[in-house]
Amino acid sequence: MYKGSVTEEAREVLRAIELIQLGARMPVLEKELTLSRNRLIRVYRELKSTSPPKGMLPFSADWYFTWLPNIHASLFYNVFLFLKDTAKCSRLDALTRAYRLYIEHCEHSDSERVLSFTRAWTLLRFFEGGLLTLSRCNVCTGRFVRHMSDGHKPFTCSLCAPPSRAGATRSALAAAAKAPVSCALLPAPSDA
Repeated sequence: MYKGSVTEEAREVLRAIELIQLGARMPVLEKELTLSRNRLIRVYRELKSTSPPKGMLPFSADWYFTWLPNIHASLFYNVFLFLKDTAKCSRLDALTRAYRLYIEHCEHSDSERVLSFTRAWTLLRFFEGGLLTLSRCNVCTGRFVRHMSDGHKPFTCSLCAPPSRAGATRSALAAAAKAPVSCALLPAPSDA
């Protein structure tokens, strides 16, 4: 019996390490794992060589409704649902695997990672609390994150009807500013 509890604790420590590496904060660790707060802090310090950050977790669902966070949150949540419902992963396994796939997608597509692990976890909590739902776009039929009260209303996603400033993120503007100027874009010298 003692041996079984040791392996369960070891499993929890390994899971804590995985969550910390993905960017989980202390409230997430405390909610998802059975380890004590002191043990979680020790694991965090050992892994990151610093104390865990303090402060509140995101508490408003409004962040998920702006165009870019909505696209990223919708991508993540659809992958999470596939892993949970079709692949029959546990909730926590589906969360970590879906987030890893989200990171890989962002790296391979050279897009900025908008969704932090804490935001991804909070998204699940909002769905579980009945604040959010998925609705189909009228144009592409993709499923996107919507507020529960707007879930029945028809809508067009921001991929099919991007806002006027779509693509003008800080990182995109910074990359454009650092990019070397091509000689083909410069005006030809005049002979004057």
